[in-house]
Amino acid sequence: MRVAAASTEKTRPSLFWVLAVVVVPFVSYLAKMRFTGREKLPADGSFVLAPNHYSEFDPLIVAAAVWRLGRAPRFMAKESLFRVPVVGAALRATGMIPVARTSSRAASAQTISQSRELVENGRGVIVYPEGTLTRDPDLWPMRGKSGAVRLAMAGDIPLIPMAQWGTQAIMGRYQKGLKLWPPRKPIDIVFGDPVDLSDLKDRQGEPAAIAEATERLMKAITALLEEIRHEKAPAKRWNPTDHGQKETGRLDS
Repeated sequence: MRVAAASTEKTRPSLFWVLAVVVVPFVSYLAKMRFTGREKLPADGSFVLAPNHYSEFDPLIVAAAVWRLGRAPRFMAKESLFRVPVVGAALRATGMIPVARTSSRAASAQTISQSRELVENGRGVIVYPEGTLTRDPDLWPMRGKSGAVRLAMAGDIPLIPMAQWGTQAIMGRYQKGLKLWPPRKPIDIVFGDPVDLSDLKDRQGEPAAIAEATERLMKAITALLEEIRHEKAPAKRWNPTDHGQKETGRLDS
């Protein structure tokens, strides 16, 4: 299968080149990435990529995968990080998207602004819809948050579900160190078709519509993960509040 040419955001000199020189060889040493559905990631234009999340090493896997497929990996990051010297400058230079804990009205205005900027600049962004590492004991996707679907719906941006499996062999959930040996551990990565939210577009201000869109996204991610794990997920999605767990590290609501 022919791989789409890299977009100009990868071929044009940028700070991403510097980061790629360090990150990509390191990830390639630890992981052998095997792709399915790579053509589902748009070769140009805006997109919201929504992966599952169960390891602190996930972002490097996702970033390296997106870069290898020709796009620049931009993430949502806590707004407080943008105020950290050097770190904040690097985040701004690479077009990362800040997320603030604000009121519903302010958050809505922020989402619209960010979505418009993605469309105008033809950029993609990676958003973990769970907001933090899954609490599910078997590492299945748990209840999702609404940030990814709100961003996609605000700008009519393709919402691409993604699942990856195998990263736990490099760094398990809540594990402190990396498993450096043996190298080249297999990581399966699959991209799905954009989640169809067209029937909800005119209702994006309604909580019920946002909840439905979020559930569609989580079902799509779970189905992809079932495909590469070759097993079925639990019938009921894990909800931390049902088990007396606090939801920390959230990047959306």
